[in-house]
Amino acid sequence: MAAVAEAEGVKALAGLLAGLAQSLYYCNTEISEELLRSQLYPNLPPEDFHTLYHKLRGILKSMATADMDQAQLEAFLTAQTRKQGGAGLSSEQAAALGRFWKAHRTRIRESLLAQSRWEPGLRSVNWRVDLQTASSRGSSSNTPVALVELELGRNGQDSEFVCLEFDELKVNQVLKKMAEIQENIDSIVHHS
Repeated sequence: MAAVAEAEGVKALAGLLAGLAQSLYYCNTEISEELLRSQLYPNLPPEDFHTLYHKLRGILKSMATADMDQAQLEAFLTAQTRKQGGAGLSSEQAAALGRFWKAHRTRIRESLLAQSRWEPGLRSVNWRVDLQTASSRGSSSNTPVALVELELGRNGQDSEFVCLEFDELKVNQVLKKMAEIQENIDSIVHHS
């Protein structure tokens, strides 16, 4: 009888970890703390489930943030089982977390990478310098203009194109702004 209860506890814990992953990393907004409690731990008092939920959520976030390999995971889970009081993990919880991470590490990492990308992304930039031979008013000018074509797109969708035209003054302003951006990046990198 104890083995059946332990198996059900491990199954509920695996379900809770899967639900946390759905909520945190796979953008499934239908998964809530209350839904997980009612489906997986209906007999556990809400306060106790809240504590378990947030403890596992924090541990899973730590594992995902560090993208732990097997050696790091074992050391981390061992440290978690040695914590005193309610802050630590039981050996069954640590084992379930280990199995879960082994099965889901790659998918969680891919999800985090996808969430960290700016959308739409810049797919390509094409540019050239032309001579503007006539203005819209018909007067001849022979002034150089930079024509820039940006290809923007989201993963799995067709590209959108944005065409820009710059005169010499605008090109110099863009170059100045880019130099400022580079200086800011350099100052941040050198301070880190």
